[in-house]
Amino acid sequence: MKRLTIAVGIVAVGAIALAGCSAASGEDDGSPVTITYTNFISNGGNEENLQKIVDAFEEANPDIRVEVTTLPYGDYFTALQTDLAAGTQSDVFDIEYANYAEFQANGVLAPITVSDPSVYRQSVLEAYQTDGTQYALPSSFSDVVLYYNKDLFDAAGLEYPSADWTWADEKAAAEALTDESAGVWGDHQPVSFYEYYKALAQNGGEFLNADRTAVAFNTPEGIEAAKWLVEKSGTVMPTIEQGQGTPDFDTNLFKEGKLAMLHTGIWVFGAVADVPFEWDIAVEPGNVRQASAVFSNAVGVSANSKNIEAAGKWAEFLTSSDTMIDVRLDSGWELPPISDEGKLAVYLEKGAPANRQAVFDSLDGIALPPVAQKGQSEMQDIMTEELVEAQAGRKTVEEALASAEERINAVIGG
Repeated sequence: MKRLTIAVGIVAVGAIALAGCSAASGEDDGSPVTITYTNFISNGGNEENLQKIVDAFEEANPDIRVEVTTLPYGDYFTALQTDLAAGTQSDVFDIEYANYAEFQANGVLAPITVSDPSVYRQSVLEAYQTDGTQYALPSSFSDVVLYYNKDLFDAAGLEYPSADWTWADEKAAAEALTDESAGVWGDHQPVSFYEYYKALAQNGGEFLNADRTAVAFNTPEGIEAAKWLVEKSGTVMPTIEQGQGTPDFDTNLFKEGKLAMLHTGIWVFGAVADVPFEWDIAVEPGNVRQASAVFSNAVGVSANSKNIEAAGKWAEFLTSSDTMIDVRLDSGWELPPISDEGKLAVYLEKGAPANRQAVFDSLDGIALPPVAQKGQSEMQDIMTEELVEAQAGRKTVEEALASAEERINAVIGG
């Protein structure tokens, strides 16, 4: 497995309030201390896996109880911002690389003392350090790969995707596999900020300038990357009117055997494990070069917590314990952020998909998310909005990128 240079993350928006709060829950009467933990990592099928880790932690630490609140990914970060403003955030809460710097600078994260830093993959651990101090602990990392339906490829007499595929290879296969009259589509790739910055990297472009105060994507490379995404709509993948862009639409289409190729993360392995057809994965194709999005989730301890020591114990157990490692590897629930390559090797033997090596091969070329000095969430939202305008045909790609450039520069400019 290749060394992960740095881990990155996704940011999401939504709107509901967190249920937990940072408060002293244990008294001096010998009763267990209760800490609160709010997360998005287990939402959508891994709630029981998280509970296994909680149960093991409480058994090892009978003086601490963990109260869990799980929110949908799309709602989580607005909810977190609401609670941070009110001072009602949980003792421990999920964060990501893209919003770590802002949270740390605002003083909402308590320093964390790690008992054994060598357990962690060092590049991932260091992503959550500031001036040598640890302010969050990585809980997982994962990447995006190209899923494909082997049965559809076989029926069309096409070769399976391989690690040396380019955009041109993917486009040719997608066109050959699309049969709209039968409801079968050749490809699906979300039209979003996250897919765009990755496609831009695959095409040799840059999203931000060197000092991260202005965009750099409104170039021939950026226009070509945007067209690569939006022009799939209505040709080799469904349109917005046909459901593209709605939650889980792409995964469900793949599960129904109606989608030949799907760009998504390894967290979908469990959701498609029992489909009635053969499938596998490959490294995502590139154009000028290959580049894969690598995501890292992390947990922080609230600086306002009345139980910082207990919260720190839970944060470390959740991110480095043998129980966590076993649960994640057994369930295919993203990858543990550990340094022990021997333990990670077990992952390759867990069954479908057969080519799990592609998960690690994707790390040979990493597309880091652009992180602005300010206005990160607004930047991401604007980029997605403008791309969707182009996808819907209300703007040309050139018009959408020009508008995105103007709007984003107004938000992130120094």
